[in-house]
Amino acid sequence: MAIKLEKKIVSYNVVKEEDEAAPVVAASAEVKADEVADVIHMHEKLERPEMLLGSTYKIKTPLSEHSLYVTINDVVLNPGTDHELRRPFEIFINSKNMDHFQWIVALTRIISAVFRKGGDVTFLVEELRSVFDPRGGYFKKGGKYMPSLVGEIGDAIECHMRMIGLLKDDGLDEHQQALIAEKRAQFESATAQVEASDEASDFPAGSKLCGKCHTKAMIMMDGCMTCLNCGDSKCG
Repeated sequence: MAIKLEKKIVSYNVVKEEDEAAPVVAASAEVKADEVADVIHMHEKLERPEMLLGSTYKIKTPLSEHSLYVTINDVVLNPGTDHELRRPFEIFINSKNMDHFQWIVALTRIISAVFRKGGDVTFLVEELRSVFDPRGGYFKKGGKYMPSLVGEIGDAIECHMRMIGLLKDDGLDEHQQALIAEKRAQFESATAQVEASDEASDFPAGSKLCGKCHTKAMIMMDGCMTCLNCGDSKCG
């Protein structure tokens, strides 16, 4: 297509490929900057949505015949984008037991205020789990020791934070994995040797070690531990 020049050419320069790409790069940078500017972070002025996602955790302790129910509601930030996040927004604790009503209400309000403040709220878990009951702790179902009721509330919050991805499990490093593998191999080797010695023994499987002849030949006979090798008996 021919272009008619109506004015004199005063100056000229050669357009390079990188010069043509520069406006495109600048435009994409502006788009990314706009996207980052539109990302919503957790802060105390964030209004509560009409509907929140929540999870309820049951806490049954030997301290009371009534269970506690810990409900944690989450707000979803930047839904449908690459910056979508699920963060705890509020917490409620309910129970038929009214003995701890005042401090439980105070605790829920304080924790909810910390959630809405934003930032790193994972410190709450360690703070709550470090509270010890002067009357002593207890073991929850599964054998895990709880220093107090407040500590178990912190444990429930930790479980929730791990579920939504706010806390991640710290995996074992390569040295710890190598040590565990070595100890497992040693245990399996020792177990195999014991099983082999039991199979090669002339005495019944499961025989105990005799304190006199040091042979695994002690068995229960007529209500008394008796050695089938040397005849030693606990009954004389």
